[in-house]
Amino acid sequence: MPGGILLKNGRVIDPVNGIDQIQDVLIAEGKISAVAQPGTISGQTAGLVYDLAGKWVVPGLIDMHVHLREPGQEYKETIATGTLAAAAGGFTAVAAMPNTKPVNDNQAVTMFILAKAAEAGFARVYPVGAISSGSNGEHLAEFGELRQAGAVAVTDDGLPVGNSQLMRRALEYASNHDLLVISHAEELSLSRSGAMNHGALATRLGLGGIPHVAEEIMVYRDLALAEFTRRPIHIAHVSTRESLALIRRAKEKGVAVTAETAPHYFTLTEMAVDGYNTLAKMNPPLRTEADVAAVREALRDGTLDAIATDHAPHDEIDKDMEFDLAANGIIGLETAVPLTLRLVREKHFDPRRMVELLSVNPARILGVEGGTLSVGVPADITVIDPEKRFVFTEEIIQSKSRNSPFLGWELQGRAVLTIMAGRITWRQEGDFR
Repeated sequence: MPGGILLKNGRVIDPVNGIDQIQDVLIAEGKISAVAQPGTISGQTAGLVYDLAGKWVVPGLIDMHVHLREPGQEYKETIATGTLAAAAGGFTAVAAMPNTKPVNDNQAVTMFILAKAAEAGFARVYPVGAISSGSNGEHLAEFGELRQAGAVAVTDDGLPVGNSQLMRRALEYASNHDLLVISHAEELSLSRSGAMNHGALATRLGLGGIPHVAEEIMVYRDLALAEFTRRPIHIAHVSTRESLALIRRAKEKGVAVTAETAPHYFTLTEMAVDGYNTLAKMNPPLRTEADVAAVREALRDGTLDAIATDHAPHDEIDKDMEFDLAANGIIGLETAVPLTLRLVREKHFDPRRMVELLSVNPARILGVEGGTLSVGVPADITVIDPEKRFVFTEEIIQSKSRNSPFLGWELQGRAVLTIMAGRITWRQEGDFR
């Protein structure tokens, strides 16, 4: 009996192999078996054949910054619902931040996350361990134990590492265990009393402001530590133009720094908060039009290496309250593709660059498989219909939570088929017979 999947007539975009043309892709035994000119692979060798004319076939998307909430906050999200949302958004792999309850600072929690992900089977999950025990910023977690259990990076994301000596030691010891250090850049003494971006709008709304320097001061410190220790560092959720200028200069000096931003930082400004819209409350906060323009330029020129969603699900009770008290964060896995495609249509960068930002570079930065459609590699593939229009409503969301400022938006471009290890994990209803 024939097995496998044949993807016909799709626009194959594989920057690693320098491919951007109409080709067929054959999947067999969980791996990519062939990539060839249309019509040269026999459909008789496949059990499923999909004609993907007008669609893009790209390496499986990798989100290197998500919050899956399990263990401890399963009322917001579980590993199963979060990875289903990932598959629906076109992601074949996600890196799970450690601010769970209990914090992922040990082997047991890491192994629990991996077991739950394998049980769900919707996407690969790469656990990220905590830098400090309990993320309390006092003592380093056991990096060797975390790496042995399957962690790929360490961070206290959600909280900065305030102690500079501890951050220095983290950079030094993490590299000994082949772990990436991810910086949550925030000076709490400047941000703690704020709820949104510092400026005229915050004043008008009577809300405490978070100044852009709260991010930039810590970006500068962590870049200085990376340069001093000669160790790599990754800066998460960059939101300000001066942070980007600092990162750009550090790269020019040869500092081993990579950086990410999230779709909301190149799509929305602080004006989304007007009217006390808690769905637009996040940390770092939404910034100004000048910051949005700087983020877009940094994605184009290579200052930013990756787009990550910072998917942060919250139950309605966490958002439906006074703005000052509402939780920070939004869901993002199911809107990342259409929001990034807006920048492609607006000519900020081309489809190849989009694939680099959402697949190639995250794989490289995390040191994990993926980011290519080379023959013989695991068949992690995302099929995107760049023209498909849809309205983002609560009814179509696969995440357990609904906290998105993009609810009601008409979006263009969508992942319509997601394949992980040769197995279909998401197929958009109505797009295939």
